[in-house]
Amino acid sequence: MSNTAEVQCPRSVSNEDRARAQMYQLLGTLLGNPPSRELLKGLAALQGDDTPLGSASRNLAALAERTAPGDAEREFNNLFVGLGRGELLPYASYYLTGFLNEKPLAELRSDLMARGIQANDDVKEPEDHMGTLCEIMAGIITGEFPCDSELPSQKAFFDAHLAKWAALFFTDLEKAQAAVFYAPVGSLGRAFMAIEADAFAIQ
Repeated sequence: MSNTAEVQCPRSVSNEDRARAQMYQLLGTLLGNPPSRELLKGLAALQGDDTPLGSASRNLAALAERTAPGDAEREFNNLFVGLGRGELLPYASYYLTGFLNEKPLAELRSDLMARGIQANDDVKEPEDHMGTLCEIMAGIITGEFPCDSELPSQKAFFDAHLAKWAALFFTDLEKAQAAVFYAPVGSLGRAFMAIEADAFAIQ
């Protein structure tokens, strides 16, 4: 996703918001492509406390340490690509209507246009892919896109495009038959989306 505005408004990002953006970006990266050897090595260094998010981080680190890139790629393909389709379809339209390229995608595209956010030319997936939505949230938080990046704007995007299906998708990923390395990715996403939903609910 790219910013179509000619001039970006400067935004000072707090440590908390930077950490949120990094988590969205990590989820977007893992859902968009199989992890590289370098990413697996970085994930193996993750640490965590006894919270659900921390526990998922530790489990992901343990799996990353013993997962070869080739194995991760095969798992990614089984989950999200497959022959015809993977085990999961990570699209808002599918989760909310049972079909691809439906009203949720049209509503998202209208919202992105209003925000001045344009898909990169090399992206072939519909914009309502969970990985893409996570990347967009990261960009909104950090002010990568046009000026309206404050908390109400973040909440509006989350409520409109993630709140109704993110937890269900990550729960499905956590329990997917083909998921080994990606099972704790599901746990991580589920725990993080719950934190985000609770935080936005009190705004």
